[in-house]
Amino acid sequence: MKEREGKFSLMSEKMSKVLPPVLVLLSLCSLSFYLGGIFCGDKGRQKTTLSGADLKVAGCQPQSKVTEFKECNITLQDLTPCTDPSRWRKYDSHRMAFRERHCPPPSERLVCLVAPPEGYKIPVLWPRSRDECWYRNVPYDWINTAKANQRWMQKKGEKFFFPGGGTMFPKGVGEYIDRMEQLIPGMKDGTVRTALDTGCGVASWGGDLLDRGIITMSLAPRDNHEAQVQFALERGIPAMLGIISTQRLPYPANAFDMAHCSRCLIPWTDHGGVNLLEVDRVLRPGGFWVLSGPPINYQVHWKGWDSTEEKQRADLEKIQDLLERMCYKQYAMKGDIAVWQKPLDDTCYNERLEEAVPPLCDDSINPDASWYVPMRPCIVKPGYSFERLGVGQTPKWPARLREAPERSKLFSGGSANSFRKDTRLWQLALDHYKTLLPDLGTNKIRNVMDMNTKYGGLAAALIDDPVWVMNVVSSYAANSLGVIYDRGLIGTVNDWCEAFSTYPRTYDLLHMDGLFTAESHRCEMKFVLLEMDRILRPDGHVIMRDAPNFIGSAKALGEAMRWNCKVHPTENTSNEKEQLLICQKSFWRSAEDRL
Repeated sequence: MKEREGKFSLMSEKMSKVLPPVLVLLSLCSLSFYLGGIFCGDKGRQKTTLSGADLKVAGCQPQSKVTEFKECNITLQDLTPCTDPSRWRKYDSHRMAFRERHCPPPSERLVCLVAPPEGYKIPVLWPRSRDECWYRNVPYDWINTAKANQRWMQKKGEKFFFPGGGTMFPKGVGEYIDRMEQLIPGMKDGTVRTALDTGCGVASWGGDLLDRGIITMSLAPRDNHEAQVQFALERGIPAMLGIISTQRLPYPANAFDMAHCSRCLIPWTDHGGVNLLEVDRVLRPGGFWVLSGPPINYQVHWKGWDSTEEKQRADLEKIQDLLERMCYKQYAMKGDIAVWQKPLDDTCYNERLEEAVPPLCDDSINPDASWYVPMRPCIVKPGYSFERLGVGQTPKWPARLREAPERSKLFSGGSANSFRKDTRLWQLALDHYKTLLPDLGTNKIRNVMDMNTKYGGLAAALIDDPVWVMNVVSSYAANSLGVIYDRGLIGTVNDWCEAFSTYPRTYDLLHMDGLFTAESHRCEMKFVLLEMDRILRPDGHVIMRDAPNFIGSAKALGEAMRWNCKVHPTENTSNEKEQLLICQKSFWRSAEDRL
């Protein structure tokens, strides 16, 4: 007994020594659990908990419930996070750099749902939308009043109407393009397929070209011409926010068959001609640059431009001189329209003197690199010897859609065989999508974005449907965007850890293939899905295909954003490594609008 009592006494003594550290440890674990609950919950700033990939990144275990996200203030109904006018004062005004992309740091990202404006309605369906839209969807009168005599748009009752007017086409955009086609016959036979419109206004030029087999990337900054790009997308015309300033446009070299400026007021010859040299970079060999407005036909218009005849003559001579030094040839000039053509080969470049200005660019920067890459006042030559890159050498539209471009083998993982396989697979996938989403293929879906594409295969499969597709290549993936342009489609580079360059409520369908598998280590799922919600129209759809663990997490977060979601197998039912998530964004109104 004494021995047992002795042992008990000894154990008690040991426990008395061990117990305080244990209590401390238990206390620390409890505190850690409590703080972990805060971190894995709302972080004190939101009503949502993290899920799936977010929780893995945070080192947290999945929680059983994801509550709804709160609504943003109604004043943020037109939020464009990376081109936010409220932040412009922080950035350099030189060369309008403040209107370029400047995204908020992670600590300043909003974690809320952007509400539609008061009175918002489901947009007018295509093709009527090209000519009219609901006033309350884009309730801005500046263009309507400031440019009323130019007939860009007119307000009648509850709608805006778009009669096709413009500063340089008072008789309508159709008549303007008819005259342009007389100067550039390749616009009528499929030779010219892709176009860039800088300073696009409400994108009437790009809208009219759609009926002529030409697809246009319409580009305009967020500025005092309120909501130009928003109007364009509301109409169902391809467009995005952007400006030629200090950084390269987010497009590859040798992308567009034609570039156009109709009184876009870009200072083409300033700063060593860097703005025109950037257009040259994205224009294909043999491509056309079209200019109307100052200083073209200055003899007739100079008085209306609040200028002098001498100044406009000097401006035209500067442009002509710069283009000649860039090896361009004047292709046509008649009335208000002037056309120059980029050289089709290297002959002129090789004959230039070494000290010629602007100089040829060195090889230090990839010609296709375009994500936050500074523009340089030098000529970017095609980096490879292509036989079918130039305008007139590329197969005519629509044949070029199906043929494997030469550039398909120049990036990691690319090849002609891979291109052809991708084309077949996406046709099968689309057929499956249409069984799950009957609206796809009807005019209820017009603006489509493929958020993580390689060859533009989904866009190619959709070519006969009443849609257009913005093909997006990740800035961290192999740069295959040149192939997408080679086949006669359009697209851009984007980093999905940041916001896309568009207004809220501008896409009917967002498609995502494997983005979280590829980039969950960089991009927090919550912020990607919130960005998708921002740019998706009410009643719009999302199709996500990814690994089951990501699909489960995305479903929970999507439902927290008021999406109705359902998981489906892919077209390959035996593939257990991939699932489909199809969601529809609900049409809700802000609490302030409901009062």
